[in-house]
Amino acid sequence: MAINKRGFYSEIVEKIEQFNQDKTEFNNSQYLDKLVEYIREKQQKSEKIKLTFVCTHNSRRSQFAQLWAFVSARYYDIDIESYSGGVEVTACNKRTIDSIKRFGFKVENKTGGENPKYVVKFSDRIESLTLFSKLYDNDFNPSQGFAAIMTCSHADENCPFISGAEIRIPIRYEDPGKSDNTDEESLTYDETSNRIAREMLYVFSQVK
Repeated sequence: MAINKRGFYSEIVEKIEQFNQDKTEFNNSQYLDKLVEYIREKQQKSEKIKLTFVCTHNSRRSQFAQLWAFVSARYYDIDIESYSGGVEVTACNKRTIDSIKRFGFKVENKTGGENPKYVVKFSDRIESLTLFSKLYDNDFNPSQGFAAIMTCSHADENCPFISGAEIRIPIRYEDPGKSDNTDEESLTYDETSNRIAREMLYVFSQVK
């Protein structure tokens, strides 16, 4: 697979450039700008930037958001830590992983089992990211000094307090799981990933 000057796989860079040319308005614009402001403030204080994306099962939307925030930050050369969690533990949905693969990421199932740990690579030069389902307060995630970004209405409404979060930002997306086992399944998951990618790329383009 070809590598571009950023160290990213070229197929992924091509998609990022397409996303950046898309001028469709964002539904979450005011909350995206709130996230931009939070990141800038952390930079000004020379503090670590830790983002935890939360949805109910930590299976679809929060996994996409964790990945695209991580990739977008590195695309714009911004140092962040990206995490995800849920209010219940399930597994990173296989359809989520299949969609990630269609975008050109290399994915390896490292553990197997009911809740596999997937190692996702977008470069042979930049560190990979591990995706798996966990509670938002799992030891893998930060316990303080982070932004809690609520990616679904159910988690946002049913988890009124997240211990250790400096700020709570609702950046919600429709659940692609509604398309499971239908002819629209792949398209719906890819559209969700597209939307999240565009919004995360916007955030870090504004930070830079």
